[in-house]
Amino acid sequence: QVQLVESGGGSVQAGGSLRLSCAASGRTLSSVIMGWFRQAPGKEREFVAAISGSNGNTRHADSVKGRFTISKDNAKNTVYLQMNSLKPEDTAVYYCAADLNYNSDLRQSHRQYEYDYWGQGTQVTVSS
Repeated sequence: QVQLVESGGGSVQAGGSLRLSCAASGRTLSSVIMGWFRQAPGKEREFVAAISGSNGNTRHADSVKGRFTISKDNAKNTVYLQMNSLKPEDTAVYYCAADLNYNSDLRQSHRQYEYDYWGQGTQVTVSS
């Protein structure tokens, strides 16, 4: 069983920054794909970013490219999402997720059904 706990959410003004953390327990996640998704009120949950376990390659949604950066610390079994230049449209609940299939491809990391475990989410609110 894997537990994922997000933290670091909060309220910030447009242009500000936040760093989200996702701490994993129950299993070492250094070799699997980890992803961040978000869900705004009244909208579908959408892909934000993912990081490969094998080589650390990353992938970011076009809407956050250049502003958000996913990273991980294998020693801490933790994945991060650094969010800069935040916009009101970034307001959402942010979820981290783990794909435990060692054969998964980062190119498929935007698909929610690829992921086996999800955190409870952390709220990010950006005011204008």
